[in-house]
Amino acid sequence: MTAQLPKREFSLVPKIVNGGIAGIIGVSCVFPLDLVKTRLQNQQIGPNGEKMYKNMFDCFRKTYRAEGYFGMYRGSAVNILLITPEKAIKLTANDYFRHKFTTSDGKLPISSQMLAGGLAGAFQIIVTTPMELLKIQMQDAGRVAAQAKLAGKVVEKASATKIAQQLLREKGIIGLYKGIGATGLRDVTFSIVYFPMFAMCNELGPRRKDSSGEAVFWWSFLSGLASGSFAALFVNPLDVIKTRLQALKKADGEKEFKGIVDCITKTMKYEGPTAFFKGGLCRMIVIAPLFGIAQMVYFLGVAETLMGIKTSQY
Repeated sequence: MTAQLPKREFSLVPKIVNGGIAGIIGVSCVFPLDLVKTRLQNQQIGPNGEKMYKNMFDCFRKTYRAEGYFGMYRGSAVNILLITPEKAIKLTANDYFRHKFTTSDGKLPISSQMLAGGLAGAFQIIVTTPMELLKIQMQDAGRVAAQAKLAGKVVEKASATKIAQQLLREKGIIGLYKGIGATGLRDVTFSIVYFPMFAMCNELGPRRKDSSGEAVFWWSFLSGLASGSFAALFVNPLDVIKTRLQALKKADGEKEFKGIVDCITKTMKYEGPTAFFKGGLCRMIVIAPLFGIAQMVYFLGVAETLMGIKTSQY
């Protein structure tokens, strides 16, 4: 399938600002569910089949009861701080490559759309990997501490700053990129699926009445919801692998993983194929509004309005 697109100017700065605003709003809305997703994905089944959380709702209830409202936002500071460059890179890179790959007659083949999405995913891991690594430690700290408490042990309270400093001291900058292979695999695959699907869905909707030729904002929001939830479920097995590889602290009895293949092998052997879809519903609920909000803000042109830039005909 080839998309027929009007040729347009590419304005970098407003797109970066739009991506940043969209990321902050989206993360602030869905972070508690992302925390639940992380804990479900890191949870391993004990030797007697025991597990701390039965499902998404049980995890949410136990986390809220043990750690309160603010406990649901553990790790949000580093995520909100880094989500601006992460979303800005992802959305801007995709738009940039789509602009470059569009032919002079305004056509963009599906293969070029997928390539643009894949390149956007590859660029974003520069920021995503350290962000995810630090966020996961903070999000999973409550689960590890709770299991340690049951075993009569005490786990030192973690902070993103302490974790980052320790990794930098012991392993240098490379320490912050633990799990980069799995992160890249997840993000490139997600972007290859998400961006072309979003573009196709977005093209089907009603257009604005101005001269931009863009879809109305609510259609961009719905397109982001649908495309984000599908892509999120599609790459959930890769997200489980990434999350487990990036967890620096394990509860007693939980297995360590040496790499992607080792993680896949051990997870399949001890927990079965369904383990790769742990937190899948949670991830869909997180990603759908995150990208719905992101695309709505991005296509509304909030930055252009704030900066007094008039959108031009493409």
